Amino acid sequence: MKIVQGNSRSHNQRVSNVRKRRQQHLLDVKVRSRRVTRHRLRKALGFSSKVALAAMLCSGAYVGAREAARRLFFNNPDYELRTIELQTDGSLQREQILKAADLREGENILRVNLARVHDQIQQLPQVDEVQVMRKLPSEIDIQVVERKPVAWLTKEKEIFDPFVSDAAFLVDAQGVLMKEKKLLPEYLGLPLILGCSSESLEAGKIVESFEAKTALDLLRLSASSFMQTRFQIREIDISKSYCLLVTDKNHSRVTFGLNDLEEQLQRLEQFLIYCDNTKQELETVNLLVHRNIPVTFTKPAAAVINDTIEPAVQPQILKAIPVRPQTQSAPPASSARRNSSPLARQSSKKD
Repeated sequence: MKIVQGNSRSHNQRVSNVRKRRQQHLLDVKVRSRRVTRHRLRKALGFSSKVALAAMLCSGAYVGAREAARRLFFNNPDYELRTIELQTDGSLQREQILKAADLREGENILRVNLARVHDQIQQLPQVDEVQVMRKLPSEIDIQVVERKPVAWLTKEKEIFDPFVSDAAFLVDAQGVLMKEKKLLPEYLGLPLILGCSSESLEAGKIVESFEAKTALDLLRLSASSFMQTRFQIREIDISKSYCLLVTDKNHSRVTFGLNDLEEQLQRLEQFLIYCDNTKQELETVNLLVHRNIPVTFTKPAAAVINDTIEPAVQPQILKAIPVRPQTQSAPPASSARRNSSPLARQSSKKD
């Protein structure tokens, strides 16, 4: 019995030691976890305090730099805009460009948004290219390249003077419509494109009519060395949807098709050379036809003038007959008798 009791005590003693070790292990784990948590909290607080300090330093530096820039540059009278140098090659007025750019003298030059100024000037219908440069401390340079009008364009089929008509627009080679406030004298000689009634016309819009684009192409192609001097277009009627009715400076009327303009100009050039060789004037020609082209000729202006004027009468040469001067001496008796009247002769016989 004693042996059994000794074994039971020793067994109970080992069990109690295992429990104690487990309890101690649990206590150690709890202590370690608390330490780790405290360590993490300290580390997080340290990192957050560093971040907050860095943010405060950055914000302070930003505020300081901004205040320094405001005092040194933006509120500095030395950087006040005093000169706006504007160069343009067209008819745009200085006030018109500065109003579109919303730019005026007296504001701070560093506050001017050059990209905005560029875009606002570029929106003007007359402007083709624009450059805006800032020259510190107080100057801005603006260079404007304006569109070059090549013709007048209107919806009307007949117009007396496009120079004073509100229905006529200037158009450049790209088809951009323009309304100039200041009309230059060279605009008077520009050709007139009539009958563009297929779309609405307004300044700044690009024409989309196929006939109008074809007419602009014809003006561009006819500007060659020979055609420019021999065939100067004055009017293009695009009211018909299948052809262009062209009138030149000599009042010749030429009908062009809407396709193959270069080939048609070559055929027209042959007719003009023929007219020069035969000293005739071209009146009408229809280039829509490829063979047996209908063509009429008219007399040159010099021949018409000569026909209307009667030939001059050759002057007659009259010979002058010399006249002898009369002498004051008494005439001889014979001559006196001849010249005497019959009554005088009868009286002399009675005596």
